[in-house]
Amino acid sequence: MKTLKALTMVAVLVLSTGAAQAQALIDKGFVAGWNVMVDPAMGNGCLIQTVYQDLSVVRIGYDATNNRGYFVAFNKAWGKIEEGKTYDIRFELDGENFDAVATGFELDRVPGVGVFFKDREFIHAIAQKKSMTIFSQKGAQVMAIDLAGSAKALDYARKCQDQQG
Repeated sequence: MKTLKALTMVAVLVLSTGAAQAQALIDKGFVAGWNVMVDPAMGNGCLIQTVYQDLSVVRIGYDATNNRGYFVAFNKAWGKIEEGKTYDIRFELDGENFDAVATGFELDRVPGVGVFFKDREFIHAIAQKKSMTIFSQKGAQVMAIDLAGSAKALDYARKCQDQQG
């Protein structure tokens, strides 16, 4: 099983709930099924986001403050997640396994985890895949994400990030 150490993964999510709520995301448009947005709490980092009918939210983007890429997945299937606590998770990209350390947090009472990468280009590698499946620390599948359109949307997010300076 591959580990993200080879990709120089950073396992700390620096997301202040208060700051995240106080600084709402700024909409930059809709591309291929994904919202392109700017997150002031991430140093005006650009991201793509999609929301599912079950209120699951997936974000893939840039943390401009710390010069890194990330993905976050909010889903009620995570169960009890403590904000700021780290969790050993696994995710698959088109069947290729990766171990990761994620940090827990909440968005509108929906639990989630986030994984950050020093190699910002890894988010584009994610977008080139067809699907991502995320598993809890107990090995249970939390969610399967259709990545259709994410490559095109991330191209817009990259342009957005270039415009942020």
